[in-house]
Amino acid sequence: MVTQTPRKPLPGHIAAKLAGAGGATDSAGQPWQGRDLPAQEKYHNFENDDGATDAHFAAAVQRLVAGTGVEGDVVASLATARVFIPIVAQLAEQTVGANGLAADKESDMALVTVQAPDGRRALPVFTNAAALSRWHPQARPVAVYAARAALSAVAEDAALLVVDPGSERPFVVRRPAMWALAQQRPWIPSYQDPAVLTVLADSVTALAHPAVLAISATAGQGIESLWDKNAEPSGRLVHGGGAGPELTVNLTLRPGLDQPAVAAVLAALQDTWAGNQYFAATVDSVAIRLLNPHPAPGP
Repeated sequence: MVTQTPRKPLPGHIAAKLAGAGGATDSAGQPWQGRDLPAQEKYHNFENDDGATDAHFAAAVQRLVAGTGVEGDVVASLATARVFIPIVAQLAEQTVGANGLAADKESDMALVTVQAPDGRRALPVFTNAAALSRWHPQARPVAVYAARAALSAVAEDAALLVVDPGSERPFVVRRPAMWALAQQRPWIPSYQDPAVLTVLADSVTALAHPAVLAISATAGQGIESLWDKNAEPSGRLVHGGGAGPELTVNLTLRPGLDQPAVAAVLAALQDTWAGNQYFAATVDSVAIRLLNPHPAPGP
C-alpha cells in the first residue's frame, strides 16, 4: 500500500500564476502561434554591450586618483558613457480571480533612489552590471547613457547622482554637474568658473561695506572623497567626487567687528548670492572662511 503525503498548499500568488500559465493564448486572449521577434530590428543602443565599465570613465577616474586629473574630467567622461540604473517592480494593484486566488493585476517599474547624509535625494547609477547586482540583487539593471540617467534624476527631484555607491571608488555628481549632464552641455566646477568669481566680487562692490577688505574663492573640502584604493584599510582622500560643499568663499573682514556685525555682513552677502540666478544655478553649496587681514608691514 502506497500512502501519499498531503501536499502543502502553495501561496496564493504562486497558485494564481500557475493556474493561468501554459495556455495557447496570452493574457489578452491572443494566440502565441505565429508570433516572432524580427531579428534585424534594433531594440536599444546597447545590444552588444558586455556590461563592463566605460573605458573613458575608468581612465578619468584613474587620473583623478593619481592626482593628474580633476573631477571636471570625470564628469566630462560621463557625457558619453553608458551606465546602469536600478529598476524594481512595485505592486500597483491586486485582483482576485475566478478561482478565488489573489493575483497581481498591475505592477509598476520604479527607479531606486537613496537619501544622502545631508537629507537630499540621490539617484544611484553603476558603471557595470555586476556592481549594481552586488548593491541590490533584486534590482533590474537598465542600460542608459549617463545623460539620460541625469535627466531621470532631475525628474525624480534628486539633487545628486551617485556613481557606483558601495564600491571602493564611489563618485558623487552634484546638482550643477548633474543638470549639465542632463542638458548635454559642458560643466565647469564653480571653484574654477570665472563668472562665479565675478559674482562674488560684484557682491562686495554692491554691498559697499567698509568692513569687507577682500573676497576670493577656492575649491572646498567637500569635493574630496574617501576612496579605498587596493582595499587599504585607511583609505585615502581624493581631490574630487565628494558630495560638497564644493565652493569655499574666503572673506577678509576688518578686525574688531563683534559677532552681530559679522553676522549682518555674511547675511547681506549670502542674500546677494542667492538672488543671482547664475550663482544659484552654478553653485551647489558654499562654505565661508573668515580670514584675518595681513598685518601692516613694520618700519
